[in-house]
Amino acid sequence: MTEKFDVAVLGGGAAGLSGAVVLSRARRSVVVVDAGSPRNAPAEAVHGFLSRDGISPLELLEIGRAEVKRYGGLVLPATAGAARSTDGGFEVSLDDGRSITARRLLVTTGLTDELPDVPGVAERWGRDVVHCPHCHGWESRDQPVGVLATHTEWAVRQALMLRQLTPEVTFFQHTAPALTERQVAQLTAWGIGVVTGPVGSLEVADDRITGLRLADGTTVACSVVVAPPRLVANSGVLTGLGLEPTPHPMGIGESIAADPTGLTDVPGVWVAGNVTDVMAQMMSSAASGAAAAAAINADLVAEDTRLTVRLLSGDYWEERYRSAKRIRSGRPNPHVLATAADLPPGTALDVGSGEGADAIWLASRGWKVTGVDLSQAALDRAARHAADADVDVTWRQADVAAWDPAPVQYDLVSVQYMQLPRSVRDTLHRRLAAAVRPGGTLLIVGHHPADLEVTTFRRPRLPHLMFTAEEIATVLDPSAWDITTSAPERPATDPEGQQITLTDAVLRAVRRATDRPL
Repeated sequence: MTEKFDVAVLGGGAAGLSGAVVLSRARRSVVVVDAGSPRNAPAEAVHGFLSRDGISPLELLEIGRAEVKRYGGLVLPATAGAARSTDGGFEVSLDDGRSITARRLLVTTGLTDELPDVPGVAERWGRDVVHCPHCHGWESRDQPVGVLATHTEWAVRQALMLRQLTPEVTFFQHTAPALTERQVAQLTAWGIGVVTGPVGSLEVADDRITGLRLADGTTVACSVVVAPPRLVANSGVLTGLGLEPTPHPMGIGESIAADPTGLTDVPGVWVAGNVTDVMAQMMSSAASGAAAAAAINADLVAEDTRLTVRLLSGDYWEERYRSAKRIRSGRPNPHVLATAADLPPGTALDVGSGEGADAIWLASRGWKVTGVDLSQAALDRAARHAADADVDVTWRQADVAAWDPAPVQYDLVSVQYMQLPRSVRDTLHRRLAAAVRPGGTLLIVGHHPADLEVTTFRRPRLPHLMFTAEEIATVLDPSAWDITTSAPERPATDPEGQQITLTDAVLRAVRRATDRPL
């Protein structure tokens, strides 16, 4: 089963969780896909993260996951295998066989540290073999430190930064290209010794590094080894979208290029953290995730605005009704059947009548029906269906959001699934309530906000167009109406043929025979 979200965050480190919190707080449907194996798991603690200095990496992530869940986000323990573009978004396949779809992607999959091929380095990585003076320098202070070079410029920078933390720094040339005269002068200025020749292994005693053994057998004492790795973005999930990593300007790795907000060359795909900035630390990664999330939310708001404007336009509905022979089931709405079954036939107004199923059924039961719709194409189709059913219905084209039936009144006014912005909706419902005769019935049915939680349904996620029956009831004077509200569930089928449950917002109100003016 494919679940659909506003945003899928691929990677649950500091960048991904920070972005997910921002998006969840914006009431976006968000899923974080993360296998729970962060790059910094071998490290004892996180440093340089304001208010969380010294916390263990796994504890920090657990706090972040809890914050995401607090605001309604979902965290899936899985790995994203591949992503592809779809109509309206992206589909991501997971290693557990599931797939998810999302309108936007925030990729925060981090990077892989490609370590020097020296025996012992990988085993002690994150303990006394480290890579970042800002992350681990304080813990290395006043100890003899060896800098293991595979990239000359980067290793020289590391050595110079470490020298302010400890008086004993040794530069091991190892496999890096030769130092330039300028670099030799820089190291000499700080009293940093240079050892040439490849390093063969680490010397360890009592579970602590005691030195580096050179290939010729010489051992140079040190307690901490700084081994700058090659930094390679974990970007395989983006390959199917045409995004490939680009080399870092210093030649120390590769990452996915993006603009300052994290937007890549593929519209709808953002990146944050080490997958796009190989030098980012935890706090800056978290900041980049938050910034990307803000940009994503703004982008979704813009898209939702365009979609809402389109849904409210006559051109959209004309195009939709002309695009297929039938866009509805052709069956009358069950709520109309249940309501009219208890009523004697009279006059009825069907607002937003569409292809006419409700109006035609009412007419077949003896009602005198007027069907009103924005789309002339829908009304023409409804008229043909009415002729086929041998019933008479009066069809009228009008912008129902602005149309006023006054001064005519009806025994039944029915409005089915007309989703409008609240200000427009409330004004329309007041006009339609005024069109109900004393003793008559107002029936309003709409899509309930609970449907937003059905992640496999593909209806546009526009919460501001959905409502509860209780919200609708606020436009009616309770002293003038007998009001019943409900939220019945009904079975439905999602686009993949899976059974789901949807919820309707149903208001049935009977205008009292003697009432005060509305």
